[in-house]
Amino acid sequence: MVPDGDPPPHVEHVERVPTEENLRARAAALRERYGPYGMSVTIERPFVLVGDEGPDELRRHAAGTVRWAVERLERDFFDASPRDIVEVWLFGDDRSYRANARAIFDDRPDTPYGYFTPDHQALIMNISTGGGTLVHELVHPYVDNDFPRCPSWLDEGLASLFEQCRDHEGHIWGLTNWRLSGLQDTIDAGALPSFTTLLSTTRHEFYEEDPGSHYAQARYLCYYLQEQGVLPSFYRDFRRDVERDPTGLATLRSYVGDDLEAFQHRWERWVMTLRFG
Repeated sequence: MVPDGDPPPHVEHVERVPTEENLRARAAALRERYGPYGMSVTIERPFVLVGDEGPDELRRHAAGTVRWAVERLERDFFDASPRDIVEVWLFGDDRSYRANARAIFDDRPDTPYGYFTPDHQALIMNISTGGGTLVHELVHPYVDNDFPRCPSWLDEGLASLFEQCRDHEGHIWGLTNWRLSGLQDTIDAGALPSFTTLLSTTRHEFYEEDPGSHYAQARYLCYYLQEQGVLPSFYRDFRRDVERDPTGLATLRSYVGDDLEAFQHRWERWVMTLRFG
């Protein structure tokens, strides 16, 4: 019998390395606390998944999305796994997503898709909107540990690249997506910031002073590097050289040429040829 009332609030987060023993202990604690409220729990290294659609559906998300993405992300980009257990909460519809975000995490989401709460090291998702946002959010805890000094433009560029993706010969491969049309409109209006400006943004500037194009410009720069076959090596070279190249501008020049203004003109013409849908 499901108890009356809302599920209890999330316990205070305590950092735990995602060893097999710690993952099992976290899963058991979550199962005990939330199982009576219709939640299923499963482990998919290095994450613990919780969901309200039943155990079979949760295992399907674990294997078909989380495991699929983790195997490919680790193969191409990340040498280090997240340093802390991250919980992935998957709710089956918008009503459940919002109600449980409020009851368990005291949050009122401003997005219909999902979000990450660092206070709880948890991803909270409306999985009915599709797995793209889930893959996006899985990237962030990897970047956080594998490349601690990664600037926001690359963190979000990589994450948003894989919002729409497929397998390509055993590798994760980003596809064009809904961010393309807005980027093309901005290019057409001559209003896109330079790559020097984008790559030099601080965290605050990237998120809080976004003219509306930061995510898309970063995504399609990563998409371009992917299509040239150099995105994984670019990421690893930048990670290696970040001490002397904190923005990534020098690393980018080593891949596209010293004249970034000329490259941006070529890149913008290329972007205008892309199609989605």
